[in-house]
Amino acid sequence: MKDFFKTLKNIWSVEELKKRIIYTLLLVLVYRIGSYIVIPGIDTEQLMSGNDSNEGILGLINIFAGGAFGRASIMTLGIMPYISASIVMQLLGMAVPAVQKMQKEGESGRKKINKYTRYLTVLICIFQGPTYLSMYAGEAIYPAFRDSTFWWIQSVTILTAGTLFVTWLGERITDRGVGNGVSLIIAIGILANLPAALLGEFGAKLSNGGMVLLLVEIVVLFFVIMATVLLVQGTRRIPVHSAKRIVNQRGGRQGVANGQRSYIPLKINQAGVMPIIFAQALMFLPAFISPDFTDVAGFWYNLIFFVLIVMFTYFYTAITMNPNQMADELKRSGAFIPGVKPGKSTASFIDSLLSRLILPGSIFLGFIAILPAFAMNSGIQNSFAYFYGGTSLLIMVGVVLDTLQQVESYLLNSEYDGLMKNGKIKGRSNMAPVSMPQTI
Repeated sequence: MKDFFKTLKNIWSVEELKKRIIYTLLLVLVYRIGSYIVIPGIDTEQLMSGNDSNEGILGLINIFAGGAFGRASIMTLGIMPYISASIVMQLLGMAVPAVQKMQKEGESGRKKINKYTRYLTVLICIFQGPTYLSMYAGEAIYPAFRDSTFWWIQSVTILTAGTLFVTWLGERITDRGVGNGVSLIIAIGILANLPAALLGEFGAKLSNGGMVLLLVEIVVLFFVIMATVLLVQGTRRIPVHSAKRIVNQRGGRQGVANGQRSYIPLKINQAGVMPIIFAQALMFLPAFISPDFTDVAGFWYNLIFFVLIVMFTYFYTAITMNPNQMADELKRSGAFIPGVKPGKSTASFIDSLLSRLILPGSIFLGFIAILPAFAMNSGIQNSFAYFYGGTSLLIMVGVVLDTLQQVESYLLNSEYDGLMKNGKIKGRSNMAPVSMPQTI
C-alpha cells in the first residue's frame, strides 16, 4: 500500500503527465455531461418507460453509448458510427488499390484516410439517426413534432454533430491526454453503467437474502477479468537477430557493428475484438429464420455466435497477418530467425506458429464472448451480466492496460519506478519488437 501511494505521488510529480491526466478527465467530464442532454422534442419519461434499454441487443448498444441511447441524448449514436467507418476503411484497404496506396503514403496518406473516414461517419449518422428516432424513440416524440420535417432534419443534424463532437474529443485525448481517446471514450461509456448495474444486482440479492451469492458473483467476475487480461496480453515472441554490418567511424575507419536482438510478437488473440463485432453484426440474420436466435441468453443464439467468432478469428487473422510479407521484410532488413532459413522457410515457420495460436485463441475468445449468457442463466441481472464477458469486457481490459502502459512510460522517462514493483508491466521487454500489422 505504501508503494501504491508513492506511485500516485510520483505520477502527480511529473508535470507533463499531470497536465495530460487533468486534460483527459476534463474532456471525459464534458462527454458525460453531453450524454445527459436530451434531444429537444422527446419525452424522456415516456421513452424510458416504454422501452427496456437493458434487454437484448438494445442493452448492449446502450452500454457502449454510456446510457445515452436509452435517454435519447444528443450523443445517442456516440462513437460507434466512427468505429464502423474505420472498420469499413480498414477492410477497403485490403481490397481497394487506391486505399492501399493511401496507407503506404505515410502521414499524408493517413490524413486522407482520416478525412474519408469522417465523411463516411457522417453518412452512417444520416442513416442511423432517422432509424433511431422512428423505431426506438417514435412513441416518445411530442405530437407537435412528429409530422414536422424541420424537426426531423434538426434532430438528425444534432445526432450527427454529437457523434462528430465525441470523435473530436477522442482525437484531442489521444493528442494531448493519456491513452487512446476513441477507445477510452468507449470504455468510459461502458464503465458508467457499472455502478447502477452493481447496485441493481446488490438490491436484487439483498431482497432475496443472497448476499453470499453476490460475493461469489464478484469473485467469479474477478477471475474472468484475470482470464481476459491473459487473453489480451498473451504473446508468443519469435526471437529475431539482425546480421552484423559495416559502419563508418571517425577518421574514415570502418568497424563492425554487432547485430541487434529483437522479436516478432504474435498475440494469442491477434484479431482483437473484431471477430465479436463481425459476429454480432451477422446475428441479425438468423433472427429471420427462427425466434430462437433472438434470445441472447438462449442456447442456439450463443452456439451460432460462438461458431461465427471462431470463423471470423481465422478470417481476420488471415487477412491482417501475411507470413510471406513478414519473411520478405525480415530478409530485406538483414534479420533472421535463429535456426530457420530466410525466405520460404521463415514464412512456413511463422505460418505454423500462427496456426497453433489461432485455434486456442479463437476458442478462448468465443468462450469469453458468450460468458454473459451463462451469467444471465445463473440468475444474474442482464445489466450486470454484460460485464462478465463479450466486447465490453475486452475493450475495458485493453484500454486500461494501454493507459497504464502509457503512464508507466512517463514515469520511467522521468526516472521514477513504474506501476509495478519491478518497474515493468507484463509485455515490456529489453528487446525491441518488430513492427506488426495493427488491429482495431
